[in-house]
Amino acid sequence: MTDALQAVLKEIDGRREELVALTQELVRIPTTNPPGEAYVPCAEAIGRRLARRGFAVEYVRGHGTPGDSDRYPRVNVVARRDGSGPGRCVHFNGHIDVVEPGRGWTVEPFAATERDGRIYGRGTCDMKAGLAAAIVAVEALLDVGPRLPGALEISGTVDEESGGYGGVAYLAERGWFAPERVQHVIIPEPLNVDRVCIGHRGVWWAELETKGRIAHGSMPFLGDSAIRHMGAVLERLEHELLPRLATRATVMPVVPPAARQSTLNVNSVHGGQPEGFDGLPSPCVADSCRIVIDRRFLVEETLDGVKGEVRELLEGLARTRPGFRYELRDLFEVLPVMADRDGPVVRATVAAVREILGREPEIVCSPGTYDQKHIDRIGRLKDCIAYGPGILDLAHQPDEYVGIDELVASAKVMAVAAHRLLTASA
Repeated sequence: MTDALQAVLKEIDGRREELVALTQELVRIPTTNPPGEAYVPCAEAIGRRLARRGFAVEYVRGHGTPGDSDRYPRVNVVARRDGSGPGRCVHFNGHIDVVEPGRGWTVEPFAATERDGRIYGRGTCDMKAGLAAAIVAVEALLDVGPRLPGALEISGTVDEESGGYGGVAYLAERGWFAPERVQHVIIPEPLNVDRVCIGHRGVWWAELETKGRIAHGSMPFLGDSAIRHMGAVLERLEHELLPRLATRATVMPVVPPAARQSTLNVNSVHGGQPEGFDGLPSPCVADSCRIVIDRRFLVEETLDGVKGEVRELLEGLARTRPGFRYELRDLFEVLPVMADRDGPVVRATVAAVREILGREPEIVCSPGTYDQKHIDRIGRLKDCIAYGPGILDLAHQPDEYVGIDELVASAKVMAVAAHRLLTASA
């Protein structure tokens, strides 16, 4: 490692408390999604800081995207600083939205409490600590490192937790991640500090509705229960489709190992009496029942095949079960994504983990999707990975936290990887 890079690492060590403070500042802005609270102040906090460091800052609102409104505008921040001459661009992308806190916390979710070498709070792990680490890494690289060619970019984007359509997808559609503009992307998602994540499984969300006929609940034989029809669907899923999915395996290095098979989850069930009414229900046979299914699939499967086996199951019921009627509606679909293991960003990050942590990193894929899907599918930019601090299993949990040592180490890895990517093209 060069003396210049050693100076960058020493600088990051010296900014440990600054890194903690920046993480706390971001966590204390409660950017809960849904509905999309406080996106503007969070984006502006990032933008102000980077503008002071010489970055050109732009705020980009995802007009017309799901959830966007004047009350909850989908505002992203993109900051760029050009280097000493022509070269490639390294982009660090982090989402600023967080899920609701939920119940079960022993600390205040948005207080960003520092205790026993950790920072606790909603969004510490997923993924404001990672974004803070990227910012400090880039600042240290620029402040004490050699003049570098190319460009460094940092973006804080919205709505990753709800599909990313107002954030990375919107930017990608407008050329912000075009390969001629950006060449390498690191997303500091919490995949553990000694892992490099090269992709994720595919996903298909769909809403299935079974239909019936309303009647008096004391005479159900005069109606047709949509809930009973849905029960037949769930029985077929449980005893036919799920065992079949469990036999499928993938070459993708998905973590945890149990996610290296195809999976299907029923996210919700709604039928009969509407929810949210405190009084006694009326005696009715349900004429509608709906479930939302979450099907995660492998690079070895096709989307048409994934949809087809569910529709085949439903058509089988339509042929054999009297009165069975259904409607299947697509909600969301993403193909599996995997970056090249031998691509520049993977090689640079793997080498940086070896140097900083002194151990061989694990190459993994994520069980769930993240914004790499939009950078790959819409932006057509393939050299993209996820690397950042935080334990994957803590995401969306009560008492979510990030370890401060891991936070500092990840900033060093990102600084070294960015330096290598920029100088490799000089």
